[in-house]
Amino acid sequence: MSKSIIEKPRIVFFLDRLGIIFFWLRWVYPKSKGIGFAYLLYVFLPQKILRINGKAKWPMHFTSRVICPNNVELGNHSAPGLNSCCYIQAKNKIRIGHNFRMGPGVGLISANHDSSNYDVWKIDEPIIIGDNVWLGMNTVVLPGIKIGDNVIVAANSVVTMSIPSNVVAGGNPCRIIKQKQPYKGFDYSRL
Repeated sequence: MSKSIIEKPRIVFFLDRLGIIFFWLRWVYPKSKGIGFAYLLYVFLPQKILRINGKAKWPMHFTSRVICPNNVELGNHSAPGLNSCCYIQAKNKIRIGHNFRMGPGVGLISANHDSSNYDVWKIDEPIIIGDNVWLGMNTVVLPGIKIGDNVIVAANSVVTMSIPSNVVAGGNPCRIIKQKQPYKGFDYSRL
């Protein structure tokens, strides 16, 4: 029988146990509820001292980029851009639920340029992403898309249409592949 759980590195457990020492990180990252102290420490120097993505109120990797971070609403245990090379453009707002995961290279694009004048951004609906959603590596989510709860989007997908809850989707353009079992992990909405 294969082992399906990979254990966290010991340093992560060690740093989380020292949480009392790092309590001040919760003030520096007010939208980091549910994120471990090891991750907060990892991004602290580049983000808060060197000011790479310094306006984001959640932890972000120094190779990721966010535009209009004040237009991003986050649930607990959600940190878009914590992986490398992510692009988050929130001109028309992005709402993300609890327990959101995104792989490296993911793009969340909430506004496009006007096709007749590239200096103007088109007004559109916000991107809305539900609870317990996982976007695989290099996925792109376009403006006005709604992704339901308990959804996995496969790597290299381009999400051009809204996706209902409880499915696995993928492809370019993204289509439903199969139904998904209910999420059985921790309920981060209770934090």
